[in-house]
Amino acid sequence: MAVSASADAVLQHIRPHSDLVVPLANGEPTLLLDTIEAAAERGDITGVAVHQMHALRDRPYLHGAYPDRLRHVSYFLSHVTRPCYLAGTVDLVPNHFSEVFSHMNGRTNDPLIIAAAAPPDRHGYFSLGVSADYTSSFIGRARFFLEVNANMPRTFGRNQIHVSQVAGWVQNDHPLVEIPPPAMDRLDHTIAGFVADRIPDGACLQTGIGAIPNAIMSALAHHRDLGVHTELLSDGLVDLVEQGAVNGVRKLHNRTKVVGTFALGTQRLYDFLHENTAIELWSARYVNDPRLLSRERNFVSINATLSVDFLGQCASETLGGRYYSSSGGQVDFARGAMYSEGGQGFIVLHSTAAGGSVSRIVPQFGVGEVVTNSKNTVDKVVTEFGVAELRSKTVRERATALIAIAHPEHRDHLTAEAKRLGYV
Repeated sequence: MAVSASADAVLQHIRPHSDLVVPLANGEPTLLLDTIEAAAERGDITGVAVHQMHALRDRPYLHGAYPDRLRHVSYFLSHVTRPCYLAGTVDLVPNHFSEVFSHMNGRTNDPLIIAAAAPPDRHGYFSLGVSADYTSSFIGRARFFLEVNANMPRTFGRNQIHVSQVAGWVQNDHPLVEIPPPAMDRLDHTIAGFVADRIPDGACLQTGIGAIPNAIMSALAHHRDLGVHTELLSDGLVDLVEQGAVNGVRKLHNRTKVVGTFALGTQRLYDFLHENTAIELWSARYVNDPRLLSRERNFVSINATLSVDFLGQCASETLGGRYYSSSGGQVDFARGAMYSEGGQGFIVLHSTAAGGSVSRIVPQFGVGEVVTNSKNTVDKVVTEFGVAELRSKTVRERATALIAIAHPEHRDHLTAEAKRLGYV
């Protein structure tokens, strides 16, 4: 049975050319990674790869400080890893979030999972806290070394690991990184109204990250019997539960429970999650599985994108032809909503960018732009000017509907381009 050790003990479990798996966001074990970086600086480790989605903390190794000793393989770029990827010091694996575990499992050889965790309970079980993500799928399949943080919420679901199952653990108490909800403007609330009006009582929701999804959650306060089955648990969820709008009583899976795979927000959210039996964190393999989502009635997926072309394709992970993030779970949930009885998939965005000078409804994508959500999957696209219903529509009908929700100042140009392309 593992006992608490010094952080240097983790180095005993790292061999040359080892693979390390690190949870996303606040699941990152800061002291353990500090220790591993120090070992790389000394030359005590070599050829080690760190596999992680969405890193929150900047580190020298991300910038190529120890290129032959410690390198980073990303599965979703963050504000920290984005410039490193563009500089060539970080690699990126394209993926759907539901498949990240299988990608990591296939790419790694006897990986060591290093993760932050809540302190063990009286039965000897650690909780992986705010990040079940892909990490929880390795329980019983890989070696674990944990960093216990007294400030990590103890959460429930399929994210428990017994002290007998870990190679070691270390104590390191520090506050979790807080991400305040983005400020919402008039356009966000207008878009939220269009979406909320189309969501029935009893629907099961997935919402992405950003100002528009947050505005939509705030617009659902007077709905009833909503369920939540989403990858990200954010501060907007707390209000909906406390207002009684979310209770999950009409869900088919995990009835009465709010289900997510990771949480990121403010201390209010983390306090709400701590020992809250109404909240369950499951692996992304389960939460994001389109096959499971398709069996949930009235499943509603809500995600933001960066631009939409006349066919309905969504470019959600590149900006100006350069990688900005990755696919995440957008396609997982859009596919699940597509096959759900009564399901709806919403793609939300402002009609313009750059102070109104750039239309985000475009005739065609530029060179280097990556299609995240395909034209065959996209259901409804929403801007501040309305809703474009694309499911089962012809190319001509799609282009016409999308031009109708573009900013009026860009519609003449877009119409001319649609005619040039033979779409209208």
